Amino acid sequence: MKARFTYLGDMLFWILVAALTAALAVILLYPLLRGAKAADNIRAGEAAVYRDQLRELDRDLDGGLITPEEADYARAEIGRRLIAVSADEPAETPKPARHHRFTEAFVLLVLPVLGLCLYLTTGRPDLPSQPLEARLENPGNDVAVLIAKAERHLAEKPDDGKGWDVLAPIYFRTMRVNDAQLAYRNAIRLLGPSPVRLDGLAETLMAVSDGVVTEEARQVLEQSLTLEPDNPRARFYIALSMEQAGRPNEARQAFEALAKQSPSDAPWLPLVNQHIAMNGGAPAGTNPAAPGADPAAPGNPTQQDVAAAETMSAGNQQQMIRGMVESLDAKLSEDPNNFEGWMRLVRSYAVLNDKDRAAGALKRGLAAFPPPGEQGRQLLALARELGIATEGATQ
Repeated sequence: MKARFTYLGDMLFWILVAALTAALAVILLYPLLRGAKAADNIRAGEAAVYRDQLRELDRDLDGGLITPEEADYARAEIGRRLIAVSADEPAETPKPARHHRFTEAFVLLVLPVLGLCLYLTTGRPDLPSQPLEARLENPGNDVAVLIAKAERHLAEKPDDGKGWDVLAPIYFRTMRVNDAQLAYRNAIRLLGPSPVRLDGLAETLMAVSDGVVTEEARQVLEQSLTLEPDNPRARFYIALSMEQAGRPNEARQAFEALAKQSPSDAPWLPLVNQHIAMNGGAPAGTNPAAPGADPAAPGNPTQQDVAAAETMSAGNQQQMIRGMVESLDAKLSEDPNNFEGWMRLVRSYAVLNDKDRAAGALKRGLAAFPPPGEQGRQLLALARELGIATEGATQ
C-alpha cells in the first residue's frame, strides 16, 4: 500500500510538471502566434478609420460646414495617410512564418528539455515528499524548522528547562528579543540562575531598551557577579550603566578595575580604555609587555595598536578589535598548534557576542586538541562557561 501511494505521488508530481510546462509554453507562444495577425489587424483598423474620415468629410461638405477648398485639402491629407498605411502591408509572409516556426520549436522542445536536464542534474527526483511533520522530525540545518520543533516541544512540555535554555539564545540571535526574554526567564525559573543565563537575560533587556542598561538589567548583572565575580561581560555592562547614569567617577573606577582584571591580550581592552578616557581616566592595562604576556603570541596587540586605540572613536575601536580577532583567527588557521591562541579566540568571539564564530573556533580548536586530552577538556569547559553550544563540536 505504501509503495502504491509513493507511485501515485510520483505520478502526480510529473503530471504537475507537465501541466506547468504546457502552461508556460502557451504563455510564451501566444504573442508569437498572434503577432502577424495583430499587425494586420492594426493596419486594417487604421485604413478603416481613414475611410470613415473621408465619408465624414463628404457629409460636412454637403452640410456646408466646410468650404470646397478645405475639403480638398483635408481629402488629400487623409488620402496620403491611407496610401501610406496600405503601402506598409507586406507583400510576402513566408519569412516571418519561418522565423516563428523556429521560435515555436525552440519553446516547445528545447526549453522543456533544458529544464528537465537542469532538474535531473541539480534536483532530487528520487527524494520523497516531506510534509511539515517529517521536516520537524528531521530539521537538518534549517533554523526556522529547529525553532518550530523546539516551540512545539515546549508547548507540550512547558516545564522543560533545558529546552528554554537552548531556545533563548537562538531567539536572541534571530532578534526575537521579547521571546528571548521569556525563554531566559523560564530557563532561570526552572533550572536556576547561572552567569550565562543571567548575562543573556540582561543583554535581552538591554536590546529591548535600545542599548540602555536599565535598573532591572543592572540587578540581573549584579546577581550574575555574585555567582561569578570575575565575569568580564557583567562588569563591563555595570560600568556602562554608571556611565549612562551620569556617574563618571564610579564608571571610570569600574572600567579601570575591569582593565586590571582582564588578560593583557584581551581584544576588548581598547574599548574599555576608550571608556576610561571618556570618563577622565588614563587608559591602562593594555601593555603587551606586562608579566605573563607573550608579545610574539599571535593576536596580541602591539604597542602601536595600543597607542592608536587610545585616540580612536568607539566605532573605530570596535573595528580594530574585530580586526585583531580576525588576524588571530587567520594565524591559527595557518598554525593550529597553539592552545592559548584557541582559548583567546573562542573567548574573544564570545565577548564580541558572535556565538556562531565562537562555536566554529571551538570546533577547529578541538580538531587540533581533541577532547580526550587535557587541553581539549579545557576548551570544552571554556565553551560551557561562555554559553557556547558544544553539541557537534567534537564531530
